[in-house]
Amino acid sequence: MSKPVIIVESPTKAKSITKYLASRYIVLASRGHVRDLPKNEMGVDIENDFEPKYRVLSEKKDVIASIKKAVASAEAVYLAPDPDREGEAIAWHIYEIIKGENTNISRVLFNEITPRGVEAGLAHPRPLDQKLFEAQQARRVLDRLVGYELSPLLWKKVGRGLSAGRVQSVAVRLVVEREREIQRFV
Repeated sequence: MSKPVIIVESPTKAKSITKYLASRYIVLASRGHVRDLPKNEMGVDIENDFEPKYRVLSEKKDVIASIKKAVASAEAVYLAPDPDREGEAIAWHIYEIIKGENTNISRVLFNEITPRGVEAGLAHPRPLDQKLFEAQQARRVLDRLVGYELSPLLWKKVGRGLSAGRVQSVAVRLVVEREREIQRFV
């Protein structure tokens, strides 16, 4: 067995954490998301309970190879992306990729990147937060469904180059409603 592996999002954080922990751990960076829905298709199986079809991002294949190699012989793996929905999703995707390489995998949260903050996070490993991951996944699937379904309609009715999004469409509606109120008042 080799040293435990910690996987964070940012190379800068990886460098700082490596400095704090001396040589007790191997610290790697995922450099953000490692998997996503494909760009050239919907990537959501509407007929199968809206199941997303994730793919490893082509620019992350080398990162994934390095991670898989390091975790294969590690005594433990600590997934430590940011403590938010996106970080939980990154941790979940990495877990799905590496779970066959190592079975001693935990999620840790670093609320601050200081020696004390890192040690505190490592002292409290936990399982992945499935609900937090599902919240991010629901947002991602909705973004895809709205963007892929509404944007082509907009192109037909208004013109190419325009797009519709989950937040963008609601924000535009609110602005239009407010403008109409102002026009009625004046």
